[in-house]
Parts: sequence; structure tokens; C-alpha cells
Amino acid sequence: MDEQQKLLIKLAHTKMPFGKYEGRYLIDLPEYYVVWYHNKGFPKGQLGDQLRLVYELKLNGLEHIIRNIKAQYPKQ
Repeated sequence: MDEQQKLLIKLAHTKMPFGKYEGRYLIDLPEYYVVWYHNKGFPKGQLGDQLRLVYELKLNGLEHIIRNIKAQYPKQ
């Protein structure tokens, strides 16, 4: 498994660690919330990178890819 696959699998199982949507999978965050972060500025580090990717996926209507990965690769 290459690094990009591992990154997508990790994204599929990552939950929001704080705030109004704490505990919700990043891919399941409301689009307006992810757009708000895009306009405000994403957090630093891995969470920011993941939210940036979620933004791009939602922008292009590709959230189903992450949902399929989550179903195909259950968290261990």
C-alpha cells in the first residue's frame, strides 16, 4: 500500500477533535463548515491538511471516494 492510500484511509477514519462538530468524521462535516475553514484559514498541521483535502473533495463532489474507503477498510 502506498503513502497516498494510507493517507486516504486515515482521512476516512479521522474525526473532528474539537468544536461544534467534535466527534464527527471529517468527510461528514457540513460543506458550509469546511468552506468557512477555507475562508478563515485551516488549522496548522495534519488536521489542517486533512480539512484542506476534504474541502477539495467536497468542492469536486468526490466525498463518496472517502465513504467507500471507510466501508472497505474498517478502522482497526
